[in-house]
Amino acid sequence: MNEKLTLVLALVTGILLGTIFFGGLWWTVRKGVSTKQPAFLFFSSLLLRMSIVLTGFYVVSGGHWERLLLCLLGFVIARFLVTRFTGPPVKHNISPAKEAGHAS
Repeated sequence: MNEKLTLVLALVTGILLGTIFFGGLWWTVRKGVSTKQPAFLFFSSLLLRMSIVLTGFYVVSGGHWERLLLCLLGFVIARFLVTRFTGPPVKHNISPAKEAGHAS
C-alpha cells in the first residue's frame, strides 16, 4: 500500500477511535447520573473504551511510530470535534447557600 495513503488512514482511524472514546465518555456521563449503579457503568465503560482504543492503536501502528503518532493526532482532533458537537456543559443557576448569622 502507498505510504502516504497508510499515513492518512492512520489519521482517519485515530479520529474514529477518538470519536468512539470521547463520544462513549459523553454518553456514559449522561447515563451515569440516572442509573442505579453509576460506579459499574463508569468502570465498565472505561474498560471497554480503553480496550477498543489501545487495540486500535496497536493494530494501526504496525510497529511504525509515524503511524502511531498520526493516529494519536487524530485521537486528539476527535476530542475537540466531540466537545464541539456535544456542546458546552450545562450551567445550573445554583446560588450558594446563605451562611447562618451568628448569635449575639
